[in-house]
Amino acid sequence: MTGPIVIVGGGLAGAKAAETLRDAGFDGPIVLIGEETERPYERPPLSKGYLLGADPREQAFVHDEDFYAAHDIELRLGVRVTMLDPAAHTVTLDGVSTLRYDKLLLATGARVRTLRVPGADLTGVHYLRTLPEADELRQGIRAGARVVVIGAGWIGLETAAAARQLGAEVTVIEVDALPLRRVLGDEVARIYAELHRDHGVDLRFSSGVRRIKGDGAVEAVVLEDDIEVPADLVVVGIGVTPATELADVAGLTVDNGVVTDAQLRTSDPDIYACGDVANSFNTLLGRRIRVEHWGNALSGGPLAARAILGQEVVYDQPPYFYSDQYDLGMEYAGYVEPGGYDQVVFRGDPATRQFLAFWVRDGRVLAGMNANIWEVNDAIQELVRAGYRGRSVDLAKLADPDVPLTELLT
Repeated sequence: MTGPIVIVGGGLAGAKAAETLRDAGFDGPIVLIGEETERPYERPPLSKGYLLGADPREQAFVHDEDFYAAHDIELRLGVRVTMLDPAAHTVTLDGVSTLRYDKLLLATGARVRTLRVPGADLTGVHYLRTLPEADELRQGIRAGARVVVIGAGWIGLETAAAARQLGAEVTVIEVDALPLRRVLGDEVARIYAELHRDHGVDLRFSSGVRRIKGDGAVEAVVLEDDIEVPADLVVVGIGVTPATELADVAGLTVDNGVVTDAQLRTSDPDIYACGDVANSFNTLLGRRIRVEHWGNALSGGPLAARAILGQEVVYDQPPYFYSDQYDLGMEYAGYVEPGGYDQVVFRGDPATRQFLAFWVRDGRVLAGMNANIWEVNDAIQELVRAGYRGRSVDLAKLADPDVPLTELLT
């Protein structure tokens, strides 16, 4: 294959795919197209180090500014792909010009879910998905500001933690009974609730938003029980939806994302998908899964690139993500659906916020988390791999800090 290879999506997954194509020896044309005017960047710093002011803006970018020209990668920024025609092997740019491809990679990511209540368009209502949005939040969050965060997922909680550390008064509103409950279950979700309470966050669980009040700018968030929470700034973090518009128009199979096989190939043999937009068959889990985390974009872009080049690859890694909130850093590997585990086995005391947690079913480790304990995630991933392959472990030893994790599978 001599190309051209067109990558639609100028984020981490697309940038790493382009890099891998060159590293693997592909010397044909590569075109990387991004809707944003910023060159590809990583999203985790937006709610972590950059939002806190601890990390410079430049650190968020995937590559140095001269990387793309130096590797003969045509980077088209501020360009929207408006049409995909698989039969003609073309994409239409901004509704005007067309571009031909031999192989196409969809790395279009996801779009934020918007809050649909009266007042949601007031000045002072923010989302956090892009670098410019992070820039706006950095200017708005200040000591003494009243910040209301709607949604207690990862983005919401990390933003709440950053705002508290910057001296703001923070209220978090969440429709569920605990933060992160669908991901972590009650046992670990309670730890995060206590973490934020200990840092002075006002948590309002089992509570929805009726409207946002203000005369041009935000003044308060009105809850469903008509209680008003004063606000100078509102951050909405109620999830994302996969950006499947191009796949829909092109007639590709779409089901909670662009459906792919284990080689990240879509229902069209010349079109691949990776990152947040892809609902891909994971051979380890034995099912399709759409993962919205950094780790999936980081590994998915290179895997898709190698698949496009005809290499023997397979999507089989455990999902991985990490989070930093106040003084609690964690890594998580594996996958458990809500209610899909028998128990959580703790190694160490969660009250100390230095512990390991394992989600177990029938003695098999399906997911594990290391909180303020480092250099163990590789071992946790091996336990997860073994668990999904049907191997159980001794739960007493799993809970015993004196038993090395590496010995549980010997």
